[in-house]
Amino acid sequence: MDLGLSGKTAIVCASSHGLGRACATALADAGCAIVLNGRHTDALEEAAAALRDRGAAVTGVTGDVADDGVQRALIDAAGGAPDILVNNNAGPPLRDFRQLDADALHAGLDANMVTPIRLVQKVIDGMIERRFGRILCITSGSVKSPAAGLDLSSGARVGLTGFLAGVARQAAHANVTINFLLPGLFATRRLEGVHAFAAKAQGVDVAEAERRARARIPAARFGDPAEFGDACAFLCSAQAGFITGQSLLIDGGAYPGLL
Repeated sequence: MDLGLSGKTAIVCASSHGLGRACATALADAGCAIVLNGRHTDALEEAAAALRDRGAAVTGVTGDVADDGVQRALIDAAGGAPDILVNNNAGPPLRDFRQLDADALHAGLDANMVTPIRLVQKVIDGMIERRFGRILCITSGSVKSPAAGLDLSSGARVGLTGFLAGVARQAAHANVTINFLLPGLFATRRLEGVHAFAAKAQGVDVAEAERRARARIPAARFGDPAEFGDACAFLCSAQAGFITGQSLLIDGGAYPGLL
């Protein structure tokens, strides 16, 4: 399927690794010019080179996406007029909620709620004026099914979802959509930390924690980041203009609820 994205420009935050990189790859394959972002120059350059090898036009912006200067650099790298924004940022370290002091709470909220909102504020009016825009926020499956150790991540991302759900309705008339992708357990570096936290909490080794996690997934495996990237590309496509304010859970069936 031609996604109608050839010639579009996409900013993909935190995209030198993991699910962000998978989204950048899928959007590049759909014909987008990509603005990559990551905190470490070596990793960012490697990711950019891999996309250029696939024929994509790529610009890399190094730095923490929470920094206002980095946000401005991302938008400038997109020519001041990005067609697509994929909000993504690393989640807070897994920890017991009792260990979260005020600084940790504010840092988690800033990274996973305030920062993506600020980016949306910077790009959405231009999208509305041009009558095309796709904003996608990578949140977490814990938005629908909270998990111990992810309390701060869950709370910040629920707040982001609620805030931008209202914004989505204000922009839909202009063919600008805002949606949310909720990953379950995908085979990324983040998953290693999840297994380590679970192993300590359950009093087992990491291999057993991994086995138990896989057993709770009806698909009987962890997700492939490329699957996630393809879902991202579709929600950013021309064909997805009637989908907005929605949260798509991608977890292999692990969440047992209907809604």
